[in-house]
Amino acid sequence: MSKNLFNRYIWLIDTIRRHGSITRDELNRLWRLTPFSEGNPLPRRTFYNYRNSIEEIFGINIACNTSTFEYYIENSGDTHTDSVTDWMLNTASMSNTLTDARDIADRVFLEDVPSARQYLSTVIGAMKEYKTLSFDYSPYSRTGAPKPVRIEPYFLKIFRLRWYVTGRNTKENVIKTYALDRMSKVNVDAETFEIPLDFDAEAYFRDAFGVVFSHGEAKKVTIRTDPRQAKYFRALPLHHSQSEMIHDQYSVFTYNLRLTPDFVQELLSYGPKITVIAPAELKAMMISNLSEALDNYHTNEPLQ
Repeated sequence: MSKNLFNRYIWLIDTIRRHGSITRDELNRLWRLTPFSEGNPLPRRTFYNYRNSIEEIFGINIACNTSTFEYYIENSGDTHTDSVTDWMLNTASMSNTLTDARDIADRVFLEDVPSARQYLSTVIGAMKEYKTLSFDYSPYSRTGAPKPVRIEPYFLKIFRLRWYVTGRNTKENVIKTYALDRMSKVNVDAETFEIPLDFDAEAYFRDAFGVVFSHGEAKKVTIRTDPRQAKYFRALPLHHSQSEMIHDQYSVFTYNLRLTPDFVQELLSYGPKITVIAPAELKAMMISNLSEALDNYHTNEPLQ
């Protein structure tokens, strides 16, 4: 499939998704504004061919409301599948948009995602074929030579612009998570595996902030913020369990989360803009970390 044809599919999906529902006349008007059209409308036969190809390639059905003759994207009924599809389409749509912006490339600044550059396709291939992965791993907490690892890759997750794979470490018989950008010498083995029937990938990190897993119980976390910070949390929630109570001078956000180190570090990054109200153990963690940080500035040791 040519890149130009793929971009046409993405444009069609993205246009219908953004409008919610759209008539063929409006779709044709927008199509004429694209570089694909050369000023011509989208032929009906071509439109139906695109619909069929989109369903075959992406699993997305462009349905028609026969009472209004408007086209819309039909939900698959699987929330997780729909969210993954949305992410992929958003990424592809953004790629198309940036391609059109080559003439202002010196004025567009992006964040790098190094973990996706080398091994992402290899890991996805192993997952699709249910084959084990072998690699050398160098976590930030380890010094010396990389450690050889073999896992059964269960699922992938992206967090803070880094890709992670989670699966069973075959030597330790423990489910662990590994950052793709800390891997080297990645190989797909001939050995196959089956994901246990009682393993729920969706639930594994449900009560986690990021990618650090904890066997501890989830806690009700309560945080007070100033009105300005509250706006940021509304726009970009810290966790899917987030809820808010708005007061005159502040907001109180509530979460259901396990108390993991990455969550504590996230809260510390907001400084005086937030205050942990509960639970007491999280509040103690915050006070301890802040005290240690302050102590660093009270030492009399000369700078090296």
